[in-house]
Amino acid sequence: MKDHKWRVLVVDDEPNNLQLMRHILSGDYQLSFAINGLNALEAARKVMPDIILMDIMMPQMDGYEACKRLKSDKNTAHIPVIFITSMSDTEDESRGFELGGVDYITKPVAKMTVLARVSTHLALHDQQIACEKRVVERTAELEASQRSAVFMLGEAGDYNDTDTGVHIWRMASYSSAIARFRGWSIERAQMLELAAAMHDIGKVGIPDSILKKSGPLSDDEWKTMKTHPKIGYSILSKSNTPLFCMASDVAMFHHEKWNGTGYPNQLKGLDIPESARCVAVADVFDALTMKRPYKEAWSIELAIEEIIKNSGSHFDPELVQCFLNIEPEIRYIKKTWEQMENDGIKASEHLKKNWDCNLLRSVC
Repeated sequence: MKDHKWRVLVVDDEPNNLQLMRHILSGDYQLSFAINGLNALEAARKVMPDIILMDIMMPQMDGYEACKRLKSDKNTAHIPVIFITSMSDTEDESRGFELGGVDYITKPVAKMTVLARVSTHLALHDQQIACEKRVVERTAELEASQRSAVFMLGEAGDYNDTDTGVHIWRMASYSSAIARFRGWSIERAQMLELAAAMHDIGKVGIPDSILKKSGPLSDDEWKTMKTHPKIGYSILSKSNTPLFCMASDVAMFHHEKWNGTGYPNQLKGLDIPESARCVAVADVFDALTMKRPYKEAWSIELAIEEIIKNSGSHFDPELVQCFLNIEPEIRYIKKTWEQMENDGIKASEHLKKNWDCNLLRSVC
């Protein structure tokens, strides 16, 4: 409970009723008064009471309309409203509850009834606030734990592939940009950015002799390499949070192709999750434009030509169009990450440092 008096707003157009409520409540509560619905709205915004006792039949604005307006204002919507009225029809009670009222007290009021109802609903309100606070705290804890998991998995990839650190976050940024243009909500696109960063975690199960080979892979080596989506899925699917469910889909399906010739399951078209289809475009573009042990970096122009060439075969053609429409943003993302790389800033350290203002905020 609070360490000071609860604030109670009493609303009634009859002075005698206000005086009666003052007599009943003044010893235990800090009181404010209003004589109609309009005054109640003003007083509620000014005083921010912990509970409102509202008469129904009043001039200018009745109690029902006042309650409706209070509940439509985010600043006052949480305040419990108890209707105090001589009306006893069940339809009147139903209307009050539908508008957000929590209880009715019928006139003439009894002192013990008023005190009991007010005390009960204040206790319930206090409990609700405590629960909501705990939910916020638990959500923050969940975000922090998932953040840690993402960074750990990203750094695990660093140990097995020295190019992964910058690549995973750069292509993750591309993926999120494509998804946003596609029409995804900001929150879901941010989640994809995190999920995309874990797309190749399955490569931790691929031998260095294959992963870091400077020449072409043999047929047997390719067979081994193609197991990394299932390895990644096996790792990420151990958690059933929305983030890791999306991440496991991305890991499993980002090498599938629009025409059904990809791996590991030869999915085709819309059977491939859209998250993985976004990542497929971003991943190939980034792979083409970065230097690897077995090739030089392609120019942005040549990489874009390759993406267009494979639209409708490798890639979802609608997502390719999204990619082309945001080319300036793609170039900006690439330039930004290259500048950090040139400055010797490690990707994971940059993201940790900028956590509060970064994409990693929405992961639940």
